[in-house]
Amino acid sequence: MASIIPNNSELFFEENDLIISKTCLKGNIRYANRAFMAISGFSEQELRGKPHNIIRHPDMPKGVFRLMWKTLQQGEEFFGFVKNLCTDGSFYWVFANITQDVDSNGTVQGYYSVRRKPLPKVIHNVIEPLYQRMLDVEAQYQGPEALERSVQLISHWLEQEGVDYNQAMITLYQHGQIKGSSTNQQKDTIHGQRA
Repeated sequence: MASIIPNNSELFFEENDLIISKTCLKGNIRYANRAFMAISGFSEQELRGKPHNIIRHPDMPKGVFRLMWKTLQQGEEFFGFVKNLCTDGSFYWVFANITQDVDSNGTVQGYYSVRRKPLPKVIHNVIEPLYQRMLDVEAQYQGPEALERSVQLISHWLEQEGVDYNQAMITLYQHGQIKGSSTNQQKDTIHGQRA
């Protein structure tokens, strides 16, 4: 498949739509529902067996995926906001919940992901500024240090907010803000951080 060139065209899906996929332990897609195929533009044949990062948008910081894999490998579920890439270069935002896919014997077979429509104000006021800071940090350093610095930045923000990562993401999704702070105050806090 040819490389996809991102553009600034944003796609949206309905409030009640769920984008669902299952992967093996290495992150290769085993199942994608119709909503996933419809918004991404990929066919079932193009998705099956491919790494889930086939839809990774370059605006996504690698530090978020470091946190995701660490959380999943500890047996916990992961919640987060993700910007995904479509076959035509457009993009769409999701609020993702990823859990282990366990068989009847309790053996982890892979991962199960359900994505929902996020609040636009949370993306604009909190997530985009946070992710841009993470990307800036990742661009300043090389290799593992870039990822560690990126994770440190988000960890520092979470300390200031007094919440853990999953708690912050769920609260943003449900309420549009963390604790009593407005999204604009959180945006100011994120912009004021230093790596």
